[in-house]
Amino acid sequence: MLLNSGATADEKVESLRAFFDRFGVAAPLAYVGFVTAEVVVAPIPGTMLYAPGGVIFGGFWGGLLSLTGNVIGAGIACLLMRAFLGERAETYLARSSLAPYEAKITQRGAWVIFLLRVNPLTSSDLVSYAAGLTQLSVWKVMLATLAGMAPLCFAQAFMAEGLLTAFPLLIFPLLSVCAVYALVVLWVLSKLMKKSTDDPSRLD
Repeated sequence: MLLNSGATADEKVESLRAFFDRFGVAAPLAYVGFVTAEVVVAPIPGTMLYAPGGVIFGGFWGGLLSLTGNVIGAGIACLLMRAFLGERAETYLARSSLAPYEAKITQRGAWVIFLLRVNPLTSSDLVSYAAGLTQLSVWKVMLATLAGMAPLCFAQAFMAEGLLTAFPLLIFPLLSVCAVYALVVLWVLSKLMKKSTDDPSRLD
């Protein structure tokens, strides 16, 4: 329904509620699961889920649930990086866009993760992957994510609860921004993958 160009703004907003209503009492858990997946699959724009959470569950619960998903996702992303990539990732990291994050996190630890997360301009899911290449404890990564992401998650949820309910047409620019974000991130990742393919020694 959200991608249906023929649907009205009201119908799109209602489709969000209807989708999660299908889960019944498990709707909050389902929402947390979707947010967690968004964090692990970094190219998916978080705003696409955080803001609607305010419409579906209300400002407070929407913010709390999206924050919970972010914290769980950060821990999973950190563990995935350590478990599956190891030394190969460390070699690639030195030449990738993650390098600045990793260097700062190694030097300053959880405090840097908090600062990167609390700043909307640097709050990227890639931070959790970069943290996975350091010696920082997973629980510290999750705690720093909790503190840093809380303002953004609650702000978006409360704003969405008021704005999208009063002005459903705002869902169109929201979806447009999310689509552009996803395309840009996918383009950047494709460039990085192409470079690593052209020069296999970079991952050896």
